[in-house]
Amino acid sequence: MSLFSGHKRAYPGQTADQVIPPRPEQRAGTTSVTNESALRHSAVWACLRLRANLVSTMPVDVYRRVGGIQVEVPKPPVLVTPGGPQVRMIEWLYSSQMDLDRAGNCFGLITAVDGFGLPARIELVPLCDVTVRVRKGALKYVIGGKEYDPSQVWHEKQYTLPGLPVGLSPVAYAALAIGEYLSIQEFALDWFGNGSVPAAHLKNTGRTITPEFADETKRRFKASIANNDLFVTGSDWEYNPIQAEAAGADWIEAKRFGIADVARFFDTPGDLIDAAASGSSVTYANISQRNLQFLIMNLGPALIRREDALTSLTPQPRFVKLNSDALLRMDPQTRALMLKTQIDSRVLAPSEARELEERPPFTESQLAEFDRLFGTKNPAPSFGGAAPMGVTT
Repeated sequence: MSLFSGHKRAYPGQTADQVIPPRPEQRAGTTSVTNESALRHSAVWACLRLRANLVSTMPVDVYRRVGGIQVEVPKPPVLVTPGGPQVRMIEWLYSSQMDLDRAGNCFGLITAVDGFGLPARIELVPLCDVTVRVRKGALKYVIGGKEYDPSQVWHEKQYTLPGLPVGLSPVAYAALAIGEYLSIQEFALDWFGNGSVPAAHLKNTGRTITPEFADETKRRFKASIANNDLFVTGSDWEYNPIQAEAAGADWIEAKRFGIADVARFFDTPGDLIDAAASGSSVTYANISQRNLQFLIMNLGPALIRREDALTSLTPQPRFVKLNSDALLRMDPQTRALMLKTQIDSRVLAPSEARELEERPPFTESQLAEFDRLFGTKNPAPSFGGAAPMGVTT
């Protein structure tokens, strides 16, 4: 994605090329980092995959307030099949979240509108096809070589700064860490696979040898090891691998630190992508607490931004909520205790608890059975502190 051109500020300060780092010229021995090549970094892929997986599988609900009460209403087609019949909401959310998290921006062409004049179909486009131009205060988008007015383009962004019409790109700022990792990978392949440097040093400690003798010794040595044969020498020869073990250790160490560094750029805890830093001792009582911490500190702000953007696709006063309850799944015992506590405190009705558990309402025969088992004349049996679903003791 290109940035903007022809824009002059009326006040001194940082210009766009100072705020968003330009892509450096590729030097010999370095690896160019783009939105595509960054995906070869395992930590980049893991962070983007985790965040996109979670966001895209959260149910999208539409509400409006009636008499101060939040009431769910039917979703418009754009929140069911936003990219047309072939692109449903889960795929659309996954693709757009990948672009938002790696480039800070997501673009799509508005190819249809509804009766309210709101987008009814948004076809996402590749980032590499988009250029954002600001000339004389007017914003234009160039997609695939064709210029579009902002009313024709869906532009969602995150990581914004004042005065910039685009969001900042984590890949651009993490290019050094990502490029170092990719360069290390290529160096390792060259070192261990292609023999970029001498693999070993064969030295005669007894005397100085001529080039002819050295070539003959080298030929004999290579012929012996190629056939898994023995190479016989006297006491005047030494064989030393050239720092192969040290190079391997440095490679692994650099990769380990590179993974943790990238996880910070992409706002994902290292332990969630199996890249926890050594010496880390943070523990959680259960998985629900871990997921809650991740939701509040890392994923929550992105969800709120997406809700705000998707709300603009619905007529007022409706609003969109991404249901994050799926991320906070509890173990059965904790969930049963939570539901019982809400029923006992009159926050939740037994019928609502049954619905949350995807069970039908109690039948008359079931209620009669509860009356026989747990009537006032018979003490209720112990269930480890939790009564049966929908029953209070």
